[in-house]
Amino acid sequence: MPTYEYYCPSNQQTVEVLHGMNESIKTWGVLSNVAGIDYGDTSPDSPVERKLSAVSLLPKRGETGPSIGGCGTGCGCVGH
Repeated sequence: MPTYEYYCPSNQQTVEVLHGMNESIKTWGVLSNVAGIDYGDTSPDSPVERKLSAVSLLPKRGETGPSIGGCGTGCGCVGH
């Protein structure tokens, strides 16, 4: 799932969240809910700007999933 970085000009905070590629976050209130953080003194209606995105292709340590060019067991190898 892609990681997205959003910036809120109202409070000058940058927040990183995970969500689907077809989703888009437009306000501080929605961003706060997705990130699991408090609104603070910022209005939930304040607009946010998407700044950066990245897709994780390899599984995290302890997770299984397809590996690129590997054995497919999720061991993290690049081939045997």
